Amino acid sequence: MRLTDCLRDFKKVGELTKKYANFPDSYIKRSMEKVVWKTPQNNPRYLPRTVKKKKYHFSEHRPWSMPFSSQNNFGDLKPKAFLEPIKEWSIFKGDRVEILVGPDKGKQGIVGHVIQERNWVIVDGLNCEIDEVAHYKGHLSMVQMKEIPLLVTSEVSLVDPSDLQGCTIEWRFTESGDKVRVSSRSGKIIPIPSLAKQTYDYKTPNTYKESEKDTTGDDIKKITFLPLLKTFEMDVMDEMDIKEDRVPAPTYWY
Repeated sequence: MRLTDCLRDFKKVGELTKKYANFPDSYIKRSMEKVVWKTPQNNPRYLPRTVKKKKYHFSEHRPWSMPFSSQNNFGDLKPKAFLEPIKEWSIFKGDRVEILVGPDKGKQGIVGHVIQERNWVIVDGLNCEIDEVAHYKGHLSMVQMKEIPLLVTSEVSLVDPSDLQGCTIEWRFTESGDKVRVSSRSGKIIPIPSLAKQTYDYKTPNTYKESEKDTTGDDIKKITFLPLLKTFEMDVMDEMDIKEDRVPAPTYWY
């Protein structure tokens, strides 16, 4: 994949972000959408035209959140972010990684946040900087520690659980056909952590409790809609067993 193709795909939301959100694609697209200009509605003098924002600047904020919307205002021009294309994503939330750059070089931590749109991961409690939250005249500044994202391609490496050392991995298939991560140095399988299945709704699929409004597995198999050549009024009349006995008046065309 060329670098220009990577920039073209940069506008898209990563698959891991969609799985974590557990939102339909239509909602994510609608929440990200920004209309720059639109012709007046219900006016026969104008053809329907809509100009939308095409390029978005992704950061550590989710695409459907308010901070993401404020960072993508029409007047704000962000520099282009050139991404190295990744054929297959190999680091997930809950993985133990080793930091290769910065003041915390050599330290290991747990991945707490994955930003696939920028090839970023955030390691909990490591690679931090002091961020000034608020400053009032005559008072001390309010500061907090903030984790800085790290590139998965060159700034972190996955840790081999057999010897707790950084390693490169390969995707292979087992005899049963399962796709697994294998350490290139030791040949040990590195399982995907359970936190990788965490979504906005529940920690893991096994701990999710169904509510009354959820559609269970038995109801999914039921066919609740049959397409028929009927209007909405005709369908309601058939359901309520209403018979039409009125005779339409004759019409004449000249």
